[in-house]
Amino acid sequence: MVKKTKKTVRREWTKENIKELKAHSKARTPVAKISKQTKRSVGALRQKALYLGIGLGHQR
Repeated sequence: MVKKTKKTVRREWTKENIKELKAHSKARTPVAKISKQTKRSVGALRQKALYLGIGLGHQR
């Protein structure tokens, strides 16, 4: 049995995406919830937030 791996889909961060991420940061939205809404992984969100210098999640 050959295990199939999921193909990684890379999407660019638009200005709108970044604006949305900053709004979620201010609202202290849980990262899992943001992940579902934006269709991005939790890791990707955390990396971008770190790069932008903003906190993420409700209990930073």
